[in-house]
Amino acid sequence: MESSLELGNMTRVQEFVLLGLSTRPGIRNALFAVFLTLYLLTLLENTLIIYLICSHSELHKPMYFFLGNLSCLEMCYVSVTMPSLLLGLWTGPCHVPFTACMTQLFFFIVLICTECTLLASMAYDRYVAICRPLHYPLLMRPQVCLGLALSSWIGGLLVSVVKTSCIASLSYCGPNVLNQFFCDVSPLLNLSCTHVALTELVDFISAIVIFCGTLLVALASYSAIVVAVLLMPSAAARRKAFSTCASHLIVVGIFYSAALFIYCRPSRIKSMDLNKVLSVIYTVVTPMCNPIIYCLRNKEVHVVLRKTLHWP
Repeated sequence: MESSLELGNMTRVQEFVLLGLSTRPGIRNALFAVFLTLYLLTLLENTLIIYLICSHSELHKPMYFFLGNLSCLEMCYVSVTMPSLLLGLWTGPCHVPFTACMTQLFFFIVLICTECTLLASMAYDRYVAICRPLHYPLLMRPQVCLGLALSSWIGGLLVSVVKTSCIASLSYCGPNVLNQFFCDVSPLLNLSCTHVALTELVDFISAIVIFCGTLLVALASYSAIVVAVLLMPSAAARRKAFSTCASHLIVVGIFYSAALFIYCRPSRIKSMDLNKVLSVIYTVVTPMCNPIIYCLRNKEVHVVLRKTLHWP
């Protein structure tokens, strides 16, 4: 009898239960309406930006090439995490098969790693444009831009293959309840019934390399921009440059702060409610805000948008 019970306890988990953003029925309907609106708004914003960049030759520049990539990524990003969030708010805790959970985790890691690298590439593009304008056509020629974008996507893919393989190879014997609205690294590691030291090490190293490495590139680029702007003789030029840099830094700061807090210490986060709040910030808020900050405040985009809508 004891041996059969022990064998039963070691049965591999076939599905996970996502508790969702909130388990309180009283507020789930309101949250569903809010997040559905945010999801549709994010898709609309990013679709508009991609259309404008592709259909207007005046936006065929390195900066907009990266913005187009970022918009495409944001649409994929929210489409990976938001459906399970909305389903949890609509029906309550939902059951997700093991394979589906690992698939969602795979695409989520691909996209978050790619976004980090793209944000660093965009910061470098602005650094070259402001600090080395005479060399900009050479340093940011089409081949370089394409290489940076491809390396971002391929790098995210490779990191995700390694991390997802490590997490999927762990044993999950129960319980199978994830206090999250999507299949995330930290909750899955907490549920593993086998030794996770190697997986934690892989996750920690990848977080340091991807998150901290790209963050350093972004901070170094924006720091050099600030120094160059301070040396500009024109007050109007300084105000314009500082306004742009401040907007970019706000998005970069919010995204990296939330992501680093979770992924540089992935397995022992005591406050899972805080974990979910931070997850909402970088999976919902930043994809919605990025188009507004990076594009819709841009004068060139405004001109093109007016032409498209036939506004005077």
